[in-house]
Amino acid sequence: MTKIEKIVLSYSGGLDTSIILKWLQETYGCEVVMFTADLGQGEELEPARAKAEMAGVKDIRIVDLREEFVSDFVFPMLRANALYEGQYLLGSSIARPLIAKHLVGIAREVGADAVAHGATGKGNDQIRFELAVNALDPSIKVIAPWRQWNIRSRMQLLEYAEKHHIPVPSDKRGEAPFSIDANLLHTSTEGKSLENPAEVAPDHVYQRTVDPLDAPDAPEIITIGFERGDPVSVNGKSMTPAALLTEFNELGGRHSVGRLDLVENRFIGMKSRGIYETPGGTILLAAHRGIESITLDRAAAHLKDEIMPRYAELIYNGFWFAPEREMLQALIDHSQAFVSGEVTLRLYKGSASVISRASPCSLYSADLVTFEESAIAFDHHDAEGFIRLNGLRLRSWAARNGR
Repeated sequence: MTKIEKIVLSYSGGLDTSIILKWLQETYGCEVVMFTADLGQGEELEPARAKAEMAGVKDIRIVDLREEFVSDFVFPMLRANALYEGQYLLGSSIARPLIAKHLVGIAREVGADAVAHGATGKGNDQIRFELAVNALDPSIKVIAPWRQWNIRSRMQLLEYAEKHHIPVPSDKRGEAPFSIDANLLHTSTEGKSLENPAEVAPDHVYQRTVDPLDAPDAPEIITIGFERGDPVSVNGKSMTPAALLTEFNELGGRHSVGRLDLVENRFIGMKSRGIYETPGGTILLAAHRGIESITLDRAAAHLKDEIMPRYAELIYNGFWFAPEREMLQALIDHSQAFVSGEVTLRLYKGSASVISRASPCSLYSADLVTFEESAIAFDHHDAEGFIRLNGLRLRSWAARNGR
């Protein structure tokens, strides 16, 4: 085994990473620095600090990354209207490169030669973490305990915890719990009954959104202000990126916006089923498309829609720091120069519907589209030549086929 002098561990404070912390100390016999990213997951972070202190960790880093997460990762992704496989708003995927960025930064700061994560060998997160580290600093080694140790079952995991006096919460002692990932953009839940896609997800899986049947019977109208493709205000009130997303999460959760029951294709090659709740992201996606509809040129909008699946797939597969993602981001960001204005939406029992949009940079012309007499000259006869030219190849094709 390669000699390791110091490791920075991405630590959640949960059972898995608490066991990993002890395993790293035993296996490598070196100092382990603990890093916990506050991405708005809603959990108390101080218990994680207390667990690390009990394990003898001297250097504990709990870093508030909420504003950076939203402004530098979520918003650039939303400018692209990114959806993986047409549905998933990439809530877990977009958080991993930010965590990896700070893992690498702390490793450089403290002189660590390795970083470690708690992702399993079956999932996407191991790929996302490690590709990001490769891109940011290939000299840093990555330790993935789930691919190295001899623990092969949940029972063995609990036995290891008992042997090393690692506290096991009562809700972790019985059957395998749901696996939950949460941050300011979303909550995802996997495992237990959800592993069978034929079974209906139980109501208690949903944490951020009320049942549509229990949502208010009256709709709520909100107006979102945009500047250069990014949301900047709600109902005329300017807020920071993280504060805005928090507000939209509350609004969407109250009206059951943003629920998704999805079977997706993991990069590693298997299908998985999960329940996603992305209330604020769903509102922002609808609003962003609304403001783009009047500010983007037709060809530019269609080109964005063509590259979006590729862009979303790059994020899902862990290539946030890859040159091709950065190239696509430059194109997307250039398209947003005039995507400014206001969009009004109606939130009602699971839906976020655009009902009006306005922009000082609008390309929409009421004089052109009106059925009444227009102030702008438009010769209807021009359409005849336009149609004949576009129909030329179809007439040739039909003649050849004997139609």
